Amino acid sequence: MNLFIGLIIPFLGTTLGAAIVFLMRDTINEKVEKALLGFAAGVMVAASVWSLLIPSLDMTAEQGGIGWVPATVGLMLGVIFLLVLDMIIPHLHLNSDEPEGPHAKIQKTTMMVLAVTLHNIPEGMAVGVTLAAAMADSSSITMAAAIALSVGIAIQNFPEGAIVSMPLKSEGRSKSKAFLLGTLSGIVEPIGALITIALTSLVVPVLPYLLSFAAGAMIYVVIEELIPESQIGKHSNIGTIGFAVGFALMMVLDVALG
Repeated sequence: MNLFIGLIIPFLGTTLGAAIVFLMRDTINEKVEKALLGFAAGVMVAASVWSLLIPSLDMTAEQGGIGWVPATVGLMLGVIFLLVLDMIIPHLHLNSDEPEGPHAKIQKTTMMVLAVTLHNIPEGMAVGVTLAAAMADSSSITMAAAIALSVGIAIQNFPEGAIVSMPLKSEGRSKSKAFLLGTLSGIVEPIGALITIALTSLVVPVLPYLLSFAAGAMIYVVIEELIPESQIGKHSNIGTIGFAVGFALMMVLDVALG
């Protein structure tokens, strides 16, 4: 039951965020958008440290290994993994007219959805690996800590769902289609989580590497996409405040519930 709850909570966050398209008439206010982007970045950085990297170090110490080795190797591999996906998947970042990745004859709105789907992959991995560690009875990660991470990811998925669905409506899609596409952008999270859990259950000693791998992938997304988008143009200070609030909230969730 805990496994199902941990997997479904982040997806519900995206779905509820995408549903905002039914309540709002126009695009998201620029200040609100920057606050939400900064908030999502803060949650992901805090989750990378408290929910992934620190448990990776602790778990390696429990196994009698050199703590910084899996943390460093996994972190760098996670960054490289997202870098490769960034290069091979055509996508379009928010507020940008220049597609990234290989040239492809794909609609602008589809590439926007692909961009969000791309950075949802590490979030799904993060949820999956923490749930796997909790189910492996690791003293470094409890089930409460894994659920706390799921809740934190769900909270930052809420604005992401809205940030996807609202521009799609502005591009001419119907509210229903914009909602559907916004929701589907988050389906990769439970799928990625299940795949990660399956892989982890095969070789428990690789857990510290997978934890730090997920951290590296999330940090890549934050630096490559969320922070630049929250800081470009006017009102960058609002994005910074959003980051601080998101970071503090995720830190409290992890420490209080972990």
